Amino acid sequence: MVDIRTTPIEADRFYHIYNRGINGENIFKSERNYLFFLNKVSEFLIPVCDVYAYCLMPNHFHLLVRIKSDSELSNIAKVQNLVKAMDAGLHSPQNIFSKQFSRVFNSYSQAFNKENKRHGALIESPFKRKLILSDKYLMNVIIYIHQNPQNHFLIHEFSKYNFSSYQSILSTSKTVLKRDEVIELFDGKENFIMSHQKSVDFEF
Repeated sequence: MVDIRTTPIEADRFYHIYNRGINGENIFKSERNYLFFLNKVSEFLIPVCDVYAYCLMPNHFHLLVRIKSDSELSNIAKVQNLVKAMDAGLHSPQNIFSKQFSRVFNSYSQAFNKENKRHGALIESPFKRKLILSDKYLMNVIIYIHQNPQNHFLIHEFSKYNFSSYQSILSTSKTVLKRDEVIELFDGKENFIMSHQKSVDFEF
């Protein structure tokens, strides 16, 4: 059985990434927390991956990403000095992405701990991930991510949840999401909406 915590991160591949607070504790307590986390995703992850979908829940989160190509990652690593040029092994997608993901966790955890006067780890490590190998699975993961708030009884209609990518994908406002690619995957907005009406459930 594949260990979902150690699945290799490879360039130009899709991954469903998810994680939760230590012992299932809440990691988001206010709207400011959610927005701060998304800001850190934009700051640290967008340079190394494309984000197709996300959902932030009180005690866990889901991200659907495509890791950038080897050439893109290599250029980013050199420009942003993410890794030392002399250490070729550190230029691997695994290390570049994991380093950026750690930056998201660390900066968010420090701010959350300071705000809530707590100490120690906030989010489980290492983060969990699943490789996605087909368009059908990719579409189902997007639907699953967006339906998460309803499946966890946080809200009656997942489409109205404020901290997922569902509304952003359907809107015309500026976004770092791969909105056009998601809509194209579903063959248009109408089918995107219709596809989300079916129940999708995965075991993790």
